[in-house]
Amino acid sequence: MTATGATWRNWSRTEQVRPLRVERPDSAEAVQRAVQAAAASGLRVKPVGSGHSFTGIALAPDVQLDLADLSGVVDADAATGRVTLRAGTALHGLPALLAPYGLALANMGDIDRQTLAGATSTGTHGTGFGFGGLATQIVAAKLVTGTGEIITVSETERSELLPAVRLGLGALGVLVEVTLQLVPRYVLDAVERPEPLAEVLDGWEERVRGADHFEFYWHPHTELAMTKTNTRLPGDAERRPLGRFSRWLDDELVANGLFRAACAVGTAAPAVIPAFARLVDKLQSGREFSDFSPSVFVTNRTVRFREMEYAIPLAEVPEALREVRALIERKGWRISFPIEVRAAAADDNWLSTAYGRESGYIAVHRYFREDQREYFAAVEDLMRARGGRPHWGKMHTQTAETLREVYPRFDDFLAVRDELDPERRFQNPYLDRVLGGVHARV
Repeated sequence: MTATGATWRNWSRTEQVRPLRVERPDSAEAVQRAVQAAAASGLRVKPVGSGHSFTGIALAPDVQLDLADLSGVVDADAATGRVTLRAGTALHGLPALLAPYGLALANMGDIDRQTLAGATSTGTHGTGFGFGGLATQIVAAKLVTGTGEIITVSETERSELLPAVRLGLGALGVLVEVTLQLVPRYVLDAVERPEPLAEVLDGWEERVRGADHFEFYWHPHTELAMTKTNTRLPGDAERRPLGRFSRWLDDELVANGLFRAACAVGTAAPAVIPAFARLVDKLQSGREFSDFSPSVFVTNRTVRFREMEYAIPLAEVPEALREVRALIERKGWRISFPIEVRAAAADDNWLSTAYGRESGYIAVHRYFREDQREYFAAVEDLMRARGGRPHWGKMHTQTAETLREVYPRFDDFLAVRDELDPERRFQNPYLDRVLGGVHARV
């Protein structure tokens, strides 16, 4: 199906584009025809998922491919835990799709609005030192290349391309199917509680290494961190899920409703933000519950915001966060959104933020009606001084020249791009900046 393009905007309202046309393919062959037609007209083509990236990575100036109809299970093997899914499948739909097979993702982020292709292509990760990002779970992928060819990359077919294709930024082709190595369905026991920030930072590595999943949030202008520790249990373990009223009170009324109101007031009168943050500190209380993993990993977020996240060496997280705190105090900024801190295992995907090193993540946010530029730029300088790598789907200002310095396999990735998309059919302004143009490789 082809339609005239209307203006498309991403979730955070940081990017928008009016494509020449929109196509909605429902099969690999339909994607192939769309790419071939774009090539015949000399047009660029980009697939789009849920628009949850904060960058312009999915902007389609010419032909936009809406992959919403390219979803669902293609094949599943409960015995091996391998499931092939169409690439436009939404993450929030996976629990229902995987339940009949008793399987689950080994790890997840805390937002599930993304599509499978979008989440893996931008390096979406969860937390937990023993677990990599979502792309590390890919064992095979089918994609349409820039030349209009349908190829399969797997452990037995073109395996040398897997480290590039798993996390390809949409620069290598249009993913149409992805095969994941899943794990048996499991329960997470969650303990959430406020703790002194200083103690959390002092025990950072011990906490990360001592738990299946550990992360924390810290509201600037306060002394407490809200820690989250999740312990993995077998799928038949007793579950103690949050009650409907408790979840509504904590996650909807307070975390979304009241927080949205506070952000709006803070935008008009920034001076009230520190007092509000300290009030939240006093009101925070712990909770403990257990449920199937998606219900624990995922948090419903309806307050619109903008985000920048950097991966730095794991051991450097405490001092880096102390630097950010000192920066906020020195500048006198009033920051209403918390800072999120996580960790992940090293992996071998060439453009993964955790490539070749144990990584800690520091994510800063601002309410979408506030100007984030000065805050983000100053924090980015601190992260870059520590060899930081920016999350591909979140805001940053780095270029191909600077990114090459922190990604040892950067030019190997560009060589794969030259092979699979020699005419830059999937190019857009964001990829121009982070990967360079046709002659960017040195």
